[in-house]
Amino acid sequence: MPKYLLENQASERLIFRKLKASDFDDWLPFYHNPKSTQFWEGLPTDPVKACREQFNRVFERYENDLGGMNALISKESGELVGICGLLVQTVDNVQELEIGYSILPKHWLRGYAIEAAQKCKKYAFDNNFSDSLISIVHVDNVPSQKVAKKNGMCLDKTRTYKDNPVHIFRVNRG
Repeated sequence: MPKYLLENQASERLIFRKLKASDFDDWLPFYHNPKSTQFWEGLPTDPVKACREQFNRVFERYENDLGGMNALISKESGELVGICGLLVQTVDNVQELEIGYSILPKHWLRGYAIEAAQKCKKYAFDNNFSDSLISIVHVDNVPSQKVAKKNGMCLDKTRTYKDNPVHIFRVNRG
């Protein structure tokens, strides 16, 4: 199993598993909703191309032990509700472990992002992956900033990351 994946893990309402190529059509609605990507510059405007690029990055991370997004499956319905995971990132020339999260628009405002992010934090600290974790959030993405704060993170610094102005939120092992 690639390092940092939460395969076979679960939270109260979610099952974590590796993202599969067959999840593509279920994840595509994320890119069809303009609000999903409104804060991030540089993404393809074609939803199919944007989704394909994301899937390629996820599978590349799996292959190179750079963490990756896990599919979040609802225990109740069995459907894909989002993706979340631990990602190896380089910020200011320092390798960090990020908690990344995205939820399908039809499942927004149900607490899935914070539930998944908290599970990632606990899993990372329980497995001694790092003494601190970050979340990279666009400066205008207030909903994702709220998730980071609810996950015990504090604003650490503001940077340009992949040509986007971002806040780096951080939580240290407690």
